[in-house]
Order: sequence, then structure tokens, then C-alpha cells
Amino acid sequence: MKYKHSFFYRPEIDGLRAISVGAVILYHAQIIILNQQVFKGGFIGVDLFFVISGYLITSIILKELIMTNNFSFKYFYQRRIRRILPILLLVMLATLPIAWIYLPPNSYVGFSKSVLSSLGFISNFYFHYSGQQYGADSSLLKPFLHTWSLSVEEQYYILFPIILFITFKYLKKYIIHILIFGFIGSLGLADWTNKYYHSASFYFLQTRMWELLAGSILAYFEITFGHRHRGKYQILNLIFPSLGILLIGHSFLLFDSSVHQPLLYKLSPIIGVCLIIWFSHKDELITKILSSRIFVFIGLISYSLYLWHYPIFTFARIVEFNSESLFKKILVVIILLFLSIASYYFIEKPARNKNYKSKYIFIFIFIAYCFLIIFNSNIILREGYKKRFFSSDNYRLKLLAYGNINDHIFFETSYNYDDYNNRQNVLIVGNSHGEDILKILSKTNLKNKIYFNLTSPRKRNSDYNFQIIYLYDFLKNERAVIDGSSVDFLNHLKKQYDKSELIILATRFQDTDIKILDELIKILKKDNKKIIIFDNALEQKNIGSVRVNRLIDYILKNPRKYPDEQTLKDIEKKMFLDLENTKDINLKIHEISKKNKIPLIERMKIFCNIIEKRCPSITDTGHKIYWDYAHITEEGADFFARRIEKNKLFLKYLDSALKKNID
Repeated sequence: MKYKHSFFYRPEIDGLRAISVGAVILYHAQIIILNQQVFKGGFIGVDLFFVISGYLITSIILKELIMTNNFSFKYFYQRRIRRILPILLLVMLATLPIAWIYLPPNSYVGFSKSVLSSLGFISNFYFHYSGQQYGADSSLLKPFLHTWSLSVEEQYYILFPIILFITFKYLKKYIIHILIFGFIGSLGLADWTNKYYHSASFYFLQTRMWELLAGSILAYFEITFGHRHRGKYQILNLIFPSLGILLIGHSFLLFDSSVHQPLLYKLSPIIGVCLIIWFSHKDELITKILSSRIFVFIGLISYSLYLWHYPIFTFARIVEFNSESLFKKILVVIILLFLSIASYYFIEKPARNKNYKSKYIFIFIFIAYCFLIIFNSNIILREGYKKRFFSSDNYRLKLLAYGNINDHIFFETSYNYDDYNNRQNVLIVGNSHGEDILKILSKTNLKNKIYFNLTSPRKRNSDYNFQIIYLYDFLKNERAVIDGSSVDFLNHLKKQYDKSELIILATRFQDTDIKILDELIKILKKDNKKIIIFDNALEQKNIGSVRVNRLIDYILKNPRKYPDEQTLKDIEKKMFLDLENTKDINLKIHEISKKNKIPLIERMKIFCNIIEKRCPSITDTGHKIYWDYAHITEEGADFFARRIEKNKLFLKYLDSALKKNID
């Protein structure tokens, strides 16, 4: 096959980079207008980066292969190292002291693990297997979550040149066939895993490779044809770039990371960026805009912008620096721009300059790598240096007692289907809020007479979010496999359901659950199941920029100042007022339970002191009760278990439902 090639600088590519990084930054900034987040599809900017990277890297590799019939892996990887590592290491080093000051030990351990995985370009695996959902509230407090995309790209940079080199040497005429086959295979795999294993689909190379290969295919055709547009198709050069911008803009404004949309829907922005890359022309309007100085400049500093923005936004949220003040938000943006511009001119450009001796760059990289590995390994081994916070003897509010603000402590349940020890079998239907009820009840003396089990599958990824509607669909036989759950789990659910005399509905009820709750109760009654409903938990939503309770909010703002007795009372009285957050949904739950004559447990009667109008925030031993906005710690579960035993709460309902004296 004869190749034609001409390579020149394309400023519109930098303009595309500017759009991509701008979209990502606006998405992570979480700009709210009229109670709606704008640019909620800005996460697609990363997908555009992948296409651009695939296009440029393939162009570089094919150019060298065609011109020399060989390829210097040493030179290629040396350029990648000089391009990527110096500024990445600088950002990591700069965040260490800030993390030391503001991150609690458990969070610092997670921070250090993310740094180490980023150094090895495997942070995408780390965040997947640690169960971190991209776009979730907790992800906003992970300073290096954004490095997952760098890991994907670097894995591609390691594998793709080798594959392309071998293909060029021995299967040259099949290069395009292999690229297209890889594109289709990766796209198909991504579409399937997006339905059943959404986290893996989001984070892994094999399900992201199709986006990179889209750019690679463009590069191949450009080099093969020698040009991107012919005279008789000039009208396309005027139409398709505009269409491409519309497709990209549509995705930025209307896509939503919280919804598992069909992956084929995500093809539109990828097609959009491909149309611009292929049909851009110097005389066309979109190309002129993308080639303007401002777009090109932002594109040039896009890598620095991308690396700096997430840790800056994260620490600003942690210290609530920009929570309310417009001035502070603007100041954060100014800091981001200043650091990015300085990094570009003083780190990126010198590191990429061929005249700058490589040995000095590699010495810096080696020293920085060694320091970061040793320091962060030590943080992990020392469990985040707990003594940095909460060392007072007045309260045992040390970090381990306070726990991590964001990392869920899972209460594992048994999957041994027949090990009930002659106990009554009670099935708890719910998500993490149902898990809290499981934790509490499993710590009471009821555990000797009742086998409590939670329906949620133990999945260590972002799909862990069981809803009432799941059981409804299961009982209606509307879907053979629900939300990608395994056959083993569905069999487990059936066995638990069949053996259970009592069903406890305890979740974070939402409108979708309420709509089917009445019919679900009728189905359960038809199956001769006894039912108990828990209404929604105490929930504090809008304290600062992070979903935490008022006690943790106080600690974040006063990391070395302990709340005195009066301050604690004030905090707990405000928590009682926060019950208003769940009032409307609880009224609907109460009406349905009354209509169907179903026993209802009001969580406020367990979690709060109704007479004093306050909700306890610490246990009698001084441990915190909640680890975030509503979920209960292990110590909190012990605390409430003792209250249930002492006050006979809940026992009469169980006694009646199971027709057995369990007191």
C-alpha cells in the first residue's frame, strides 16, 4: 500500500483541547443556575481528549514508520515521559502539605493510595476496585480521581505502539482492518459492560479503547489519502464542522453522568469531534474560531489546567473556601489559571524542549518518584498519622472514631443459604440505608433468635445501590436479570424471599419507590408475607458543598477545636430541625402504611430524643454516630442497638409479625 503524508501544525486541534478541558472544568465546578447544574455533560470532555490523543499518537507513529521503516520506542517513550511526568509530579508534591493539614487519616490513606496508583498509571483500576463512582458526591473529595484518564491513556501508549509496529512490519495491508476490528470490538464490549458493569466500563482501557481508536482510524486515512478533503466535497467542509460542534455542545448540556445511558448515545460527541478533525479547513468558521489565539492558548495549557483543577477544587470544597462567596469562587479560578500558566511556561515547555538536557529532567523525575513512593507508603503504613487530629482526652473523637467522611464501611452479610441455626428468617429490603438497619438489628440480642439478611448484592463498584423497585421487578418477573446482578445473587434473593416470614422495607425512599410501594405491598400480602416499613432516615443535604452532618461540618471548619457540651447540644438540636428534609416523603410513606395497615417504624423515634428535640451525634463513649450525611458508624449501630433493647422499640412489631415471643 502506498502512503502519502504531509504533517503540519493544526491550531484547531489545540482549540478542541480547549473545549474539552473547559467542559471538564465546568462540570467539576458544579455550577448551579436555577437549582439546576449546567454543563452536567461536561465529563464528555475526557472522551474528546481520548479521540484527539488517538489521532495525534497514531499520526506520530505512522509518520516515523513510513519515513524510516522503523520506530524508535526509546525516543517515543522518552517524549511521553517528558510530556507527562514533570508537571504531574509537581502537582503531587504540591498537594502533599495541603493534604497533611486538611485530610483526616483515613482520607489521607486513600489519597496516598491514589497517588501511588497514579505513579504506576493504574489509578483507573484503583478507583474501580475501591468502589469509587465518578460523579458521586464522595468523588468530589478525591484529589487525584481525575488521573484515571491519564492511566487509560498511558496504558494505551504502552501497548498501541507495539501492536502498530508489529502490524506495520508483518501485516501492513491489514492495518485499517485491525484498527476497525479493535474499534468495533471495544465499542461492543463497552456497550455490554455499560449495562451490567458500569464502573468497569467507565474506568478500563478495553472499554475506552474505541474512542482512542476512532482518532487512530482518522490518522490512518489522512496519511493514506494524503489529505482530508477533495475539491468536489468542499461543501462538506463548511457543513460538518458546524454539525460537529452542535453534537459536542448537545452532549455537554444534556448528558448526565448519574444516568446509565446507552453507550451508543455517547457516540454523538465522538462523531462530532471526528467531523471537526476531518473536515476542518482554514476558510471555515468553526476552524477559524478554534484556531483563534484564546482557544489555542487554552489548548496549549490544557494539560496543566486538567492536572491542577481537580485537586484545587477538591481542597476548596474540603475547607469550604468557595462554598458561598462569589469572590472566593473567582479567586479559585484565578489561582487555577495562575498555576496552570506558570506550570506550562516553567515546567511543561522546558521539559519538552529538545535543547534541554534529558538527564536533568530524569534526575528530577527519579528523585520525585522515590520521595512520593516512600512518603505515601509511610502514610499508608502509619494509617494516616491519626495523632494529627482529635487527640483530646475529653472525647474519644480520634479519627478512627470519627471515621472517614466519605468511605463507606460495609457490613458484610452471609451467603450461606442454609445456616440459620433454627432462627426466624427476616429479609431487609433496601440500599445502604437498609444496611444501617441491618447493622443495628444484628447488634441486638435479637440476632440469637432472628436471621437478618440484606437483599443488596455485595458489589464493589458503583452499581451498589439497591432500591425497592428492584424487588418489585423481581416479583413481577419483568426482567430475568436486573441491573446486571449475577445468577448466584438472584438465586440467593429467591431463597431468602421464599424462606422469609417477614419483609422489612428500609431504604432511602424516593418518588420512584413510592409510586410502586402500594402495589408491592399487595404482592407481598398475596404471598402471605408480614411487612414492616421504616420511613426515611434523618438526612442533612445542604451543609456547605459536601453532604455531611452538622457535627462533621463543625469539625471540618474547626479541625483542632473540640465542641464543648453546649456546642454539641446546639448541633444536635439543629440536626433535629433537619428532620424537615424528609418530612414530605415520610408523609407519603405513612399514608401508604396506614392505608394498608402495615406497621411503620419512624426512624426519628430511634435516632432522636423527641422530648428534648435533638438527635444524638456522639455515643456515650464519645464516638461519632454518623460518618456522612445520614449513614451510621459501627459505634453508632451499637448505640442504637442498646436503645432498641432498653426501650423495647421495634420488638412488639416483630413479636406480632412472627407470632413468637422474642422479647
